[in-house]
Amino acid sequence: MSSSHSASGATTASSSPSAVTSEAGDLNLCVVAGTLSSAPTRRDLPSGQHLMMFEITTRAAGQPTRSVPVVWLDGPDTARNWPAGSSVVAVGEVSRRFFRAGGATASRTEVVAAKVVRERGSARRRLLASLPAEVLSWAES
Repeated sequence: MSSSHSASGATTASSSPSAVTSEAGDLNLCVVAGTLSSAPTRRDLPSGQHLMMFEITTRAAGQPTRSVPVVWLDGPDTARNWPAGSSVVAVGEVSRRFFRAGGATASRTEVVAAKVVRERGSARRRLLASLPAEVLSWAES
């Protein structure tokens, strides 16, 4: 995973998913742009890695408000300083994970972010321009 800070103050980090598309042409890609429902929180994992966890709220005209849960593996600690209401864009994969809670099996569907940008200036355009060419060509087909 790499992290960078742009001249505009936007913070980005990225990890490389194992593959954007499969040989069969399958694609699991999610782009969510909206505002943070609350400041991101950090959860330390037994592996020594950490997760930044947050929700992005989207509001489209004529549509109900939606809140999308996002996890960001090894996201920068500076993300915890992003206040609720900050405009962000997350790019990643949709994942459903299963876990045991209270003696029962439960599940959660969330976006596993590969890149997250707190929008400032042209941060959204730079993030979208950084998507792999294979994703853009898949979207055009």
